[in-house]
Amino acid sequence: MLTDYTPIFPELFIVLAALVLLLWGVYHRYQAGFIISIVSILVLAGAALLIARQEQPAEELFNGAFVNDSFARFMKILTLAGSAFTIMLSFDYMRRERLLRFEYPVLILLSTAGMMLTISANDLISLYLALEFQALALYVVAAFHRDRLRSTEAGLKYFVLGVLSSGLLLYGSSLVYGYTGATGFPQIAEAARAHGAPIGFVFGLVFILAGLAFKISAVPFHMWTPDVYEGAPTPVTAYFAAAAKMSAMAMVIRVILGAFPGSAAQWQQVVIAISVGSMALGAFAAIGQQNIKRLLAYSSIGHVGYALIGLAAATPDGAPVEGISSVLIYLTIYLAMTLGSFACVLAMRKGNTMSEAIEDLAGISREKPLFAFLFAMLLFSLAGVPPLAGFFAKFYVFNAAIQAHLYWLAIVGVVLSVVGAYYYLRIVKIMYFDEPGVVFEPIPASVQLTLGVSAAFVILFFLNPSTLKAAADVASRSLF
Repeated sequence: MLTDYTPIFPELFIVLAALVLLLWGVYHRYQAGFIISIVSILVLAGAALLIARQEQPAEELFNGAFVNDSFARFMKILTLAGSAFTIMLSFDYMRRERLLRFEYPVLILLSTAGMMLTISANDLISLYLALEFQALALYVVAAFHRDRLRSTEAGLKYFVLGVLSSGLLLYGSSLVYGYTGATGFPQIAEAARAHGAPIGFVFGLVFILAGLAFKISAVPFHMWTPDVYEGAPTPVTAYFAAAAKMSAMAMVIRVILGAFPGSAAQWQQVVIAISVGSMALGAFAAIGQQNIKRLLAYSSIGHVGYALIGLAAATPDGAPVEGISSVLIYLTIYLAMTLGSFACVLAMRKGNTMSEAIEDLAGISREKPLFAFLFAMLLFSLAGVPPLAGFFAKFYVFNAAIQAHLYWLAIVGVVLSVVGAYYYLRIVKIMYFDEPGVVFEPIPASVQLTLGVSAAFVILFFLNPSTLKAAADVASRSLF
């Protein structure tokens, strides 16, 4: 029956819409770029509506390879929001760079469908297939500005290192399958409980975590992030930092808690090491950056580290529900801060060229006071300054670490937050206290809308944080 496949209707809707838009674009060529972009946003909104109407308990399809629960629905809506705002941010940039081709929104739709399948993957095979589905489109959009050397270089680096991470993931999956005889997450967990975790099984777990760490750009598998973020077109960079990060973190959570719940002693050590390394690199490596996209790349690495604190706390002996709930809250707030920050980067246009130098923001508060204020609020939020949303994001993950008795990890996170605040405050100082230099063009309407929505969420979040907390708690409990 067709109704048996209701849980996967949003993904099917996006894929079918992408195919129709692709055919439409082929027949109308480049004149259809803007129209297809608008329709793509409506398709993503329609998929989000379909997900919001799915209120059933957890459902499985394809012999358990696909699962649709509250956690999946929560993360899919975040991913769809990131994709829709990315396309919106692309309008003016793609038009000015003569890149407003119909292929771009179609690729975004296809990669988003892959991300949604990744979030619901409940089997090592379906996980790998969904990962490759989204990655093939991401490789292309990273190099979409094919006339620019940096964009082509970004796409090639992302492709080469992506293949490496896929190899690590496959090798780890083969080891886990060899020791458990299963690829489904529940079956792997049951086999591990029945027969223990031999050294080969642990090696497989470590290799899988290494492959997943690449997808979330966590230390020490972060090497691609600064170059790809800097070289890719700015809206594509926003897509990597927003939507792609949501699905990648959801994938990590699902794999660890679904397939390896009984191996908490092993994976918690790896997650803590990755978390501390990412926070430290994000705090110190961004200090000397002069390119704002590279700075946001290192900032992204650092924020992955903070989110992983909540995952490290989500052990059976720690604070499982509170830990995952804190990660979901952190990701939601991070999504808003990231989209707003990249909207500000896209507003830095002088003449026919985009400006990416931090020094070009000098004295902009005198020319565009509202823009400077909103950008400053986003930067303060990224630094975790109260009462902005970023403060609540870090508060929840640190609180989860304390409940799990990971006191030292919470202390390290607080100290590195103080260190990382330096490079955010430096940008604020440049905007408000340096002498004016470059004069930027008027901000496009689509960028204004994204900036306004993101800044409003960040500034006004303190009025009602309980709504997001309640939704995150419901989504977290579905994993247990």
